[in-house]
Amino acid sequence: MIKIALQILLFSCFSISAYAQWQQCTGTAGLNMQALLTNGIYNFAGGKTGSYLSTDSAANYTLSNTGNDAVGPTRGYTKDNNYIYTSTSQGAFRSANNGVTWVSKSVGLTNLLGGGILNVGTRLFYVGPTGVFMSTDQGDNWSAAGLSATDVRSIAAINDTLFVGTNGAGIYKSVDFGANWIAINNGLSGALNFRAMESKGNTLFAGGPTGTGVFRSLDFGANWTLLGGGLASGSYRGFASNSQLIVAGSFGSGVFYSTDNGGNWTTINTGLTDLTIFDLELNDNYIIAATNTQGVFRFALSNLNLSIGISDFDVKTAISIFPNPTTNQINLKADYKLIGTACTLYSNLGTAVFSGTINNENTLIEMENLPGGIYMLIVGNSSKQIFKVIKQ
Repeated sequence: MIKIALQILLFSCFSISAYAQWQQCTGTAGLNMQALLTNGIYNFAGGKTGSYLSTDSAANYTLSNTGNDAVGPTRGYTKDNNYIYTSTSQGAFRSANNGVTWVSKSVGLTNLLGGGILNVGTRLFYVGPTGVFMSTDQGDNWSAAGLSATDVRSIAAINDTLFVGTNGAGIYKSVDFGANWIAINNGLSGALNFRAMESKGNTLFAGGPTGTGVFRSLDFGANWTLLGGGLASGSYRGFASNSQLIVAGSFGSGVFYSTDNGGNWTTINTGLTDLTIFDLELNDNYIIAATNTQGVFRFALSNLNLSIGISDFDVKTAISIFPNPTTNQINLKADYKLIGTACTLYSNLGTAVFSGTINNENTLIEMENLPGGIYMLIVGNSSKQIFKVIKQ
C-alpha cells in the first residue's frame, strides 16, 4: 500500500517538475512593473503606466489608476486596516476602495519622488531623495523623519525598529521612528547602494549593488553577511517572504528562493521572459514577480519543495532540507524537539533506501551511491510530513 501511495505522489512530483514554470499574467505583457502588493483577494501591480489590479489570484490584471499618478511610475505599495497606499513619482496616494479610485496625499513631502512606502503600526513612512517622512494620520499630513540629505531607496521594519537602504550611504537604523538614525554597515564590504530590504521574522535581508548580492543580518543590522549558497552575484531589487520561504529578485539573473532562511537558494526562472526583477510578492497560492519590460508573472507555490502535510505535524516548527537538488547527501535541519523522530527515504519505486531517526538538529543522509531521480523523504511518527528530494 505504501508503494502505491508513494508512486502516486512521485507521479505528481514528476508532473510538477516537468510543467513547473512562470505564467504571464494577462493584461501586463510588455509593461514595466516595479511594485506589488497583496491584500486578501486583491493583487496590485504598479509600474511606468500606473496601478493595476487583479482579483483572481494574479491571473488577470486591469488598469486601476483613477486618481493615482498618471505621469510617472508607481514604485511602492503598503496597506493598513482601512487603505491601500502608493509611492509614486508624484507623491503618495491613498485608496479606500482597493484601487478603484485614488486620492493624492502628499501634504508635507518636500520631494514627491518616492522610493518606497511602509506601514508600521499606526504610522506610515515614505522615503525618497530627501530622506524619510512620517505620517500619523494615514497620509493626510507628512513630517520629516530624518536623513534629509540622503537619497533613501528602500525601507523595512522589525516591530518598531526601522531600517532604510540608501543610494550612496549604505544602511541606517532608527529605534525612535526617525528621530535619530545610526549607520549599520559592518560586513557590507564597502557596498553603499541598497534598493531593496526585507524583514522575515527577526532576520533582515538587503539587496546590494552590482558585484555583491544579498546581505543578511541576524542581529538587527549590527552585522551583515553576503550570502552564497546558489545565489547569483549581482544587484537585487525585490524580496518577498512568509514563514516557509524567502524569495529574491535580481537585476538580470531572475528569481531565487530559500527555505532555510537564506542559507541555500534555488533558481526558478523557467517561463520568465525577462530576468530583471523589480519586485516580488506572495499570495496564498503564488509567487508574483514584477519585471522590467515584460509585465507580471506568477509561479504556483505548489511547485516548490515545501512540506506537504499528510496531517498536522506533532510539533509546529519548520523543517528544511538542503542542498536540494543534491549530488551526494542532504542535510535535514529540524527543531531540537523533533530529535528521535523517524525519517525514511523512498525511491520512486516505493523502496526504502534509508531508514533512521533524527539524532540531532542537523541529520546527514548519504545519497552518493543512489541513482539520480526523485525520492520522497517521510518524517514523523504518528503524524508525518513528506518532502520531495532530487538526486542529480
